[in-house]
Amino acid sequence: MAVNDKNKQNGNDVLLRDTADGKVNIYENFNYVGVKESAAYILNDVSNTFNINAFTDRFIWDVVKIDFTISAIVNIFTSAWDIINDLLLAAVVDNTRTRLGKFRPYLLGMQIPLTLLGALYWMLPLFFPGSSATYIPKLIFYFAFSVIKETADTAVSLAKGGYMSTVTPNPNERVRLITLAELLSGYLGEDIPRYVFGFVYDLIITSKIKMQLSTAFVSFGVSTGVISSVLTFWFFLVSKERVPQSLERPNIKEGMRAIFTNYPVLLMCLSDFLGGFAVSTNESNYFIDVFGSHAMVNTLINVANIPSALNGSISYAFVSPLRKRFSSKALWVGADIYGDILSVGFFLTGIINRNYTRLTPMIIALGVREFFSKWAFGVNKVINADLWNEAMDYCEWKNGYRMEATTSVAKGLVLKIQSSLMSSVKSIILKKIGYVQGLRIGTQDTRTKFWLFALASIVPTVSGALGIVPKFLWPLTKEKRVRMYKELAERRSETVSAGAAEKI
Repeated sequence: MAVNDKNKQNGNDVLLRDTADGKVNIYENFNYVGVKESAAYILNDVSNTFNINAFTDRFIWDVVKIDFTISAIVNIFTSAWDIINDLLLAAVVDNTRTRLGKFRPYLLGMQIPLTLLGALYWMLPLFFPGSSATYIPKLIFYFAFSVIKETADTAVSLAKGGYMSTVTPNPNERVRLITLAELLSGYLGEDIPRYVFGFVYDLIITSKIKMQLSTAFVSFGVSTGVISSVLTFWFFLVSKERVPQSLERPNIKEGMRAIFTNYPVLLMCLSDFLGGFAVSTNESNYFIDVFGSHAMVNTLINVANIPSALNGSISYAFVSPLRKRFSSKALWVGADIYGDILSVGFFLTGIINRNYTRLTPMIIALGVREFFSKWAFGVNKVINADLWNEAMDYCEWKNGYRMEATTSVAKGLVLKIQSSLMSSVKSIILKKIGYVQGLRIGTQDTRTKFWLFALASIVPTVSGALGIVPKFLWPLTKEKRVRMYKELAERRSETVSAGAAEKI
């Protein structure tokens, strides 16, 4: 069967093919991404978590030392610029049309500056050694740095978010790439920095090695940042955009309106907004501040997770059959309920006989929770990653254009205000529960330890419970999804042909 050559014009890949019955969508069985690009896609996924960001709270609390109250106030002011910045940059990105594509100019041009800014973040202790939590020059520098980094981060994140949905027009191949990346990235060392730094962190705070905590943060933070940036940059170099953009450039007003006309995006916004009221602290903070030794706890957690070690990998085998049998809505809702049940079970185990203050029962409870949680790990990862891409395709199907950047900003606008508010609330709550900055780990009082446990288990589950409600309303049934991609393939083919004709 001959491939329609017109659909290869302008460097675009095949969207349709000629058959005896006319043009038929082949998105279900035509692969666009080769081996080299697939490998780069996987390494880019590794780069996303090849860092020590899990220790950011400890960095700010114990090393940089930014006062909780001042941090809450600064968050409110920086949010104002964040909103203006997002709207302006989204409009610029969505109206970009270049030979490199819509998103790649920003991804290639901003990666090196972002790497330098990331290095400066981890170098803050070198600029203000031994300063107090209310030292004005440090707070001014931190505020200014946050604004600059936020601006650069926004440009790249908007471009990257849209770019990932245009690497292939084949939704099944997109799921395959997401699955491979999520499955293999763990074996390629994405979590190694977190484990190694956790071990070093504990040796330092227990005085078993003579090294300044600030030195460890600077060296690990900068080195992992550079490595992850190199991996990401390589992906941007070898990959390309394959979903053609509309010739007409949409305006920002249309993008803001798209959040309401694009029903899937609206539902995702509502789900994120309602779930965003969850108040929590990192689980690692609970273990560090209650049990005192990060390395020992980390080792025991790893031992407890041995029974579930293979479950996460095996769970990816469930993705394809479950997607064939169930809709995205069923999988999205089911994963949420399943996770909440496990969180409640973990909390109940902790409050029985005050187990939350006893290491052994909590390590066992964590191991049991992770054993069952990992069975849904693959489906959860893939579905959550692909739903946004599916929503962008729905926007193109309904409106005739893609507004990845502006829609993403519209989606995040309220959420960022909410996140800033909740960050301030978190700082205030930590103060209210009696958390004292700078104390030797494991020496917070009993009441504080209980609330740290609650904030890592039941509080976020209950306070964010309403986030599940919009998920029940997801509109794309399996039949509707098939029709959407068939019609999109036909339109994209016409767009490619029109673009080629315009250049002649």
